[in-house]
Amino acid sequence: MLDNLTKYHVLLASKSPRRRELLAQLRVPFNVAAIGGIDESYPDNLPRLEVAAYIANKKADAYISMLRSNELIITADTVVVLGDRVIGKPKNTDEAVEMLLALSDHTHQVVSGVCIMTQERRISFTAVTDVKFGHISKEEARYYVDNYLPMDKAGAYGIQEWIGCVAVESIHGSFYNVMGLPVHQLYKELSLF
Repeated sequence: MLDNLTKYHVLLASKSPRRRELLAQLRVPFNVAAIGGIDESYPDNLPRLEVAAYIANKKADAYISMLRSNELIITADTVVVLGDRVIGKPKNTDEAVEMLLALSDHTHQVVSGVCIMTQERRISFTAVTDVKFGHISKEEARYYVDNYLPMDKAGAYGIQEWIGCVAVESIHGSFYNVMGLPVHQLYKELSLF
């Protein structure tokens, strides 16, 4: 499938092992081409549901001068939105615990922005998934943070890990989006290149 992509050398601009795993499930041959130090700031007045796409496009901008005519690059960003608050990755374990406790007993939105770019074309899209957490005690939050690797995850959690089993009451939208890459929508968009 996605035979239309054989004319491109596909690049995934992400250090995320989950994004690599999810893109590989689409059976698209790709290489990882992640550069560090990209500014992921955004304007304070930007609507919260547009933040992830804004950052994904900023990431794509960092690759424009390096992109060859036969290359297609995919950039992405994921944030958690709780009310008016945008939650990214925790800076330390205490902040990770605080994030999980803030999500406890609430529904939040996991928002992923994706940008697909060649020298001739660029598209971006946003996927939103509602996730309802049940109650999480401070001990459960600390256990998760101490025994898993939440520091590189928006909202300090991976739905595919222990915390997803014990805290997630329901989701409405793409499970894979919560993991960090809305592969259903990505597949449809890639088929148009």
